[in-house]
Amino acid sequence: MVDVRLPNALRAAIDNEIGASRGDAAALSDAYRARRPSSVAVMGEGDVAAYLTTRLPATFAAIVRVLDEVAGRVGGFAPKSLLDAGAGPGTASWAAVEIFPELKQVSLLDHNRPLLEMAGRLAMASSSSALAGARRVLGVLAAPPDERHDLVIAGYALTELADSAVVDAALALWARCDGVLVVVEPGRPRDYQRLMQVRAALFAAGAEIAAPCPQEGPCPLPADDWCHFSVRLPRSKAHRQAKGGVLGYEDEKFSYLIVARPGLAARPTSARVIRSPIVKKFEVELALCATDGLEARSVPKREPAAFKAAKKLDWGDTLD
Repeated sequence: MVDVRLPNALRAAIDNEIGASRGDAAALSDAYRARRPSSVAVMGEGDVAAYLTTRLPATFAAIVRVLDEVAGRVGGFAPKSLLDAGAGPGTASWAAVEIFPELKQVSLLDHNRPLLEMAGRLAMASSSSALAGARRVLGVLAAPPDERHDLVIAGYALTELADSAVVDAALALWARCDGVLVVVEPGRPRDYQRLMQVRAALFAAGAEIAAPCPQEGPCPLPADDWCHFSVRLPRSKAHRQAKGGVLGYEDEKFSYLIVARPGLAARPTSARVIRSPIVKKFEVELALCATDGLEARSVPKREPAAFKAAKKLDWGDTLD
């Protein structure tokens, strides 16, 4: 599993903003576990500091992982404009300019004023002129700015909405998208089930599914299962202290969806690894989601090339 680290400029900007204050990370975690929106969970400087210390690094890592797949799956996609929907402190925008440095215009949309103000201050540290000059919009996901964008990202944003509002918000964002819409959510059963509702609505609205699904039919997983992935990020000393952790890393679980406008030929995949591979002495066991549904595949050692390739596969990788 490859570590995803914060850009040095962002790390330095965060350290400069929060100083010695790390906020109350436990209270923030409790608020998010209780599914309280950021408008309630993040209200003051201490709340913002706790968010920057504990949640921003994990959110950044997951979104980088997904945007890296956008770059690999959607042929020739070179977005010039970005709408960061539910931007918070601008986490997805920092990830986007890492993967797509050609971005020329960035818009940050959020309903939380303290986080949006922090996004503006952090953005000034970016070497990307698009991010440093980003436009900030105080508003909600269901009513994004009228402008259309090549790339629209909703990173850990739909999770804050009521069940009845999720699909309408996603369709509103799709209506502002000329290229690719990316949705990243916590890797929990509740968020995955809602993401499948969004997937169905976007497909009905003409979107093409680019990832993670190898097929466009209903999810083949049983009702008590859910599709999610993991990314590893290193923990800073402040991060470990805030979370009371001892390990130097954290594994962030997430679910995601990438859809594209017709004509942006997404490179298809034949199967995706949906569990950590089990490597044994004489075989590698793979749990796959394939074009024909779920598949359990065993790659024997007696097939040296395939066995060697299977040993290198990780959770979330594709078989092309």
